[in-house]
Amino acid sequence: MIVGGRLFASGSVFYALIAIIYWFMTGEVIGTTAIALTSGLAFLIGFYALFTGRRVGVLPEDVPTANTEDADSNYGFFSPHSWWPFVIGLSTFTFVLGFIFAQWMMVLGVATILFGVFGLVFEYYRGNFAN
Repeated sequence: MIVGGRLFASGSVFYALIAIIYWFMTGEVIGTTAIALTSGLAFLIGFYALFTGRRVGVLPEDVPTANTEDADSNYGFFSPHSWWPFVIGLSTFTFVLGFIFAQWMMVLGVATILFGVFGLVFEYYRGNFAN
């Protein structure tokens, strides 16, 4: 957490400097406000990560010589050969295009998203990969 906290804290300083430079170069209020708010949000996340990192102690992610197996080894099972995330992504793209072109594309997108989610969830319960 310490590395992530430092990253966000340095991002906060970077965005604050960019907001000041942007203000002097353009004089635009909206863009300067957006960049300043980005700086504030990065500060909040950085402060929280650094504060929590001090209370929790040193994690394996913070040790430069740590190996992957030093962290929690049970992250779950992830299928190395599944095509269902591609189906879900393509279906989501179809659904979003429905906002632009036609409502029937939204219906088709939702139907294929559900098809893809069911396929992903039940992938190892049927077919060649059933246990």
